[in-house]
Amino acid sequence: MRRKSFFGLALMVLLVFLLASLLSPIAATAKAMDKKSHTGKKATAAAQYGPGANPVIGGEGPAAGVSPGVINSRSAILLDVSTGMVLFEQNPDELIAPASLTKIMTLYLIFQALEQGRVHLTDQVFISQDAWRTGGSRMFLQVGTRVSLSDIINGISIDSGNDACVAAAEFLSGSPATFVDAMNAEAQKLGMTHTRFMTPDGLPADGQLTTVRDMATLDRAIILDFPEILKYTSTKEFKFNNIDQYNRNRLLFEYPDIDGLKTGYVAAGGYHLSATAYRNGMRLLAIVMGAASPSARAREGLKLLNYGYTNFTSVKPFHKDQPVTKVPVWKGQVDEVELYPVQEPSFLILQTQKRLLKWQIEAPSDVTAPVAANQPIGKIVFTVSDKPARTIELVSRQEVPVAGWFKRGRQALELNVHTLSWKWLSWLLGGLAIAFILLLLITGRRPRNR
Repeated sequence: MRRKSFFGLALMVLLVFLLASLLSPIAATAKAMDKKSHTGKKATAAAQYGPGANPVIGGEGPAAGVSPGVINSRSAILLDVSTGMVLFEQNPDELIAPASLTKIMTLYLIFQALEQGRVHLTDQVFISQDAWRTGGSRMFLQVGTRVSLSDIINGISIDSGNDACVAAAEFLSGSPATFVDAMNAEAQKLGMTHTRFMTPDGLPADGQLTTVRDMATLDRAIILDFPEILKYTSTKEFKFNNIDQYNRNRLLFEYPDIDGLKTGYVAAGGYHLSATAYRNGMRLLAIVMGAASPSARAREGLKLLNYGYTNFTSVKPFHKDQPVTKVPVWKGQVDEVELYPVQEPSFLILQTQKRLLKWQIEAPSDVTAPVAANQPIGKIVFTVSDKPARTIELVSRQEVPVAGWFKRGRQALELNVHTLSWKWLSWLLGGLAIAFILLLLITGRRPRNR
């Protein structure tokens, strides 16, 4: 009876081994199908964010085949503020005296100090003799008085006050000379390689030169880094000491979508204008330097802006705060992370380039913890007519620490099982089954011999 029970149990074990041996290829096939299905889902997600209807202009520089014509000034430039893409340029590296466009750098350093907490808008700025007697355009500060830094910013932005610039330079750095050193140091950091400032206000000085390309770099930086500047530069008038003064940028009074940035004049350079506008979801920046008159600089600046808004349109395939894909995480406290673009994926598109933009998400099949916040994981490659146009990194905004030992062990076991060759496992189980049968035969014969 015991022998029959033993043989029955042995046969059951044998059947289990044989069944496992037979089912292992099926399990392998099912795993392969699951992997294929996962790939298909991933491809679908990529397709959802991938093919687009609008193209981006590839590369840097002016758009081929489209132009506003000759701009009646010594130099000019038009660019998209969001991407920095240049849409038109004319003599962009010609050296020219910056005049009051210099004040943009003065304002940049003021807002930088505000952001760092070194100064505050309510701080009272002492007006020295040197500031009071500064010539040229003024906000009519009175010597020995104290004026809020907020009013000083208005005086620079709206009145183009040279006296306000000197007062700000003394307040921030102790002296105009020290402040000018800070101006030049910041210019180098921003990449203004052809610029040399000599005064905080732009009054004529030997060796004070810039280019329209460098000024575009500075203007774009102040708009992106300190967008609150536009609240000041778009103000049409400012009253101080019972004196009403009006913004010298006449375009503000005629076109509501124009909200900055600065005008300037110096005999050695001519009439300058830096104009920015926001229209149809696009912020453009047009700079004209060396025009013959105030009306000419306004006319040419407006011509550039109209050219940009007529020939280009803005496309945002998705927003910066929108995740574009997910990646599984091994050995992490969470099982997956979402990937976000590091910058706003917006583009200026030529109207004639529609239906040419495509993009592809390139990300690893998985990552291993730990994952740091803002860690680069993949990228989006944008193409126009199948030519690379722009690449944007994808990052994880979430920090993923390493999981506990139990989860790590379980995932390691799953990984080993998933990667194990089911063919070899089938042979192994079959061999064990044959060995077990032989063992049964041997143990079954011994009692008969006795």
